[in-house]
Amino acid sequence: MKLFIYSLKNTLFESEAESLTCETVNGQITILNNHEPLITLLKDGVIKIIDKNQKASYIQTMGGFLEIRGSNEVRCIIDQNITSQNEN
Repeated sequence: MKLFIYSLKNTLFESEAESLTCETVNGQITILNNHEPLITLLKDGVIKIIDKNQKASYIQTMGGFLEIRGSNEVRCIIDQNITSQNEN
């Protein structure tokens, strides 16, 4: 899926991803390819991204929203990017 994560100041992630896991107001969600369209609010927490090479990246956020489009495209607008790190 195509994943785009933006803060109010810049683009934090823009690439293909295998999965995205995050905290929404309705609980934790993991998004994979071909997920149904959805718009939801994000809670404070950590967004976990698994890229095409199975490497994990983490972005801590203080809320925002997420939109899953029908064309395997996911967009997140987050209120604040606190840290970003990669894990092998």
